[in-house]
Amino acid sequence: MPYNHPTLLNENDNFYPELFTRSKYNPIIVAKDLPYPAHTIFNPGATEFKNHTLLLARVENRQGFSHLAKAVSKNGVSSWVFDNSPTIFPQPDIYPEEMWGIEDPRITYMEELQKWAITYTSFSRKGPTVSLAFTNDFVEFEKKGSITSPDDKDAALFPKKFNDKYLLIHRPSSDGHKAHMWISSSTDLVSWGENQILLNARNGGWWDANKIGLSAQPMETKDGWLILYHGVKNTASGAIYRLGLALLDLENPTIVLKRSNDWVFEPEEAYEKTGDVYNVVFPCGWILNKTTEVVSMYYGGADSNVNLATAKLSELLQYMKNCPEPSEDE
Repeated sequence: MPYNHPTLLNENDNFYPELFTRSKYNPIIVAKDLPYPAHTIFNPGATEFKNHTLLLARVENRQGFSHLAKAVSKNGVSSWVFDNSPTIFPQPDIYPEEMWGIEDPRITYMEELQKWAITYTSFSRKGPTVSLAFTNDFVEFEKKGSITSPDDKDAALFPKKFNDKYLLIHRPSSDGHKAHMWISSSTDLVSWGENQILLNARNGGWWDANKIGLSAQPMETKDGWLILYHGVKNTASGAIYRLGLALLDLENPTIVLKRSNDWVFEPEEAYEKTGDVYNVVFPCGWILNKTTEVVSMYYGGADSNVNLATAKLSELLQYMKNCPEPSEDE
């Protein structure tokens, strides 16, 4: 794909738009906030629950294994309330794919089922795989086990069916090949087929060349399904994780309408650039306030903490209107 000029908010602008604004309270959660010992907390899934913001974050212990911890806040910024012990923990005796921990949840409220679906990465001995659990109250969880083969991760469900089928975005990968975003369908949430590439990792020097993956769960808007994804660029000093946007057709999300050429968010602050993994911003969840139409994006910084950035939905959609249609030669 040929180089294009930066995607601008309007034709007369000559600057990169700052779509997301970081909270002045970042990091909003660190490991010492938890009521039990932990090394790091990061990469939270996010949803609204009983008029509160609910995060389900990845927590890594000092053995190097991860579990999921719930954090609830009235204002979505401070005064977080945590469970006194891990909310969802690995159970390798029942689910052997969870032997080396569970990571990076995405939360989707399934309208027809009237329950929340949590897709997360189970770290098996043979590689990562996507697992699924359901809940009504974020206290009791019904695990369904692994729903994909390794290596696979970065998965989330759409909240509704399309032609009587559920749709899953995920990121299978294998050694020696680029990692693209795929979309698959299922009638029972167990067996998945009709697999096809949704977004290609680009070639060459692009910020999202070679490896991309879904970040937050798909967001339904009047213009289409808004997709937030991460791209990884390998540099002489290591990898950089940045974020981009895409827009999918409302009726058929296998159709990509728009894709940003530029990244829209990158590591800039010290809490994003320095930590267990340098130069990483990694959201697993966002929430739309339907009254104010403000999007709250919750993300991990440097695999070490939890942060918040906000954007106006109208500005995100206006930005997408100025983005190109995806090219087949990307």
